[in-house]
Amino acid sequence: MSKIIFFDTETTGNEQKDFLCQIAYKTGEETFSALYKPPTKIPPEASAVHHITNKMVADKPAFQETTDAKKIKKLFEDADTVVVAHNAPFDLMIIEKEGIKPKNFICTLRVARDLDKEAKIDRYNLQYLRYLLEIEVEATAHDAMGDVLVLEKLFERLKNKIMSEENVDKNIAIEKMIEISSHPSIIKTLNFGKYKGKKVEEVVNIDRGWLEWLLREKEKGDVLDEDWIYTLKHYLNRV
Repeated sequence: MSKIIFFDTETTGNEQKDFLCQIAYKTGEETFSALYKPPTKIPPEASAVHHITNKMVADKPAFQETTDAKKIKKLFEDADTVVVAHNAPFDLMIIEKEGIKPKNFICTLRVARDLDKEAKIDRYNLQYLRYLLEIEVEATAHDAMGDVLVLEKLFERLKNKIMSEENVDKNIAIEKMIEISSHPSIIKTLNFGKYKGKKVEEVVNIDRGWLEWLLREKEKGDVLDEDWIYTLKHYLNRV
């Protein structure tokens, strides 16, 4: 049976150039959380989200200088381990910069989006789902360990939904979650811009040029946007 590890990172920002400043994980009853000094300054925009300041990490070692690095690498890269994160491609990118590349992962954002067949949910970010689904947990938002505790509860909800709807056991449900997570997902509804709230398939018929412009912007942007790039290529018949 797979070993499930729930994890989250806090970083210097949300772009591909950013770095780790906190990691937290939970597996069974074991919990871990620590701060590290990133190779670049934490900008105020990032501190405003996770409340980690440059002063807080000034005397901390870099992640690679700690015994944590080897321990987490061994734990996360084990063949029997499945790491779980929300918007996992970003967290995986961040830890890959630290030399950690898990073999199996689940992205609860992609799974939540896949299970929402009728696109009834407006947003899929972790804290929105926490309150939408009335997940009760004592957890501080945007703190790595706080997010891990919410993530664990969300994972259970999604896994149980698959088990119930498809009449399968826990192991098969987890395998399905891994498969869903392994490729970009289709985003059905725009949640920004002048067509906010409209279905992407509607917009392709009324303003294809705007979606083509959006694709170009996403492709040259610094934010990791695999799902949006895949979605736009799908609706523009580029895949």
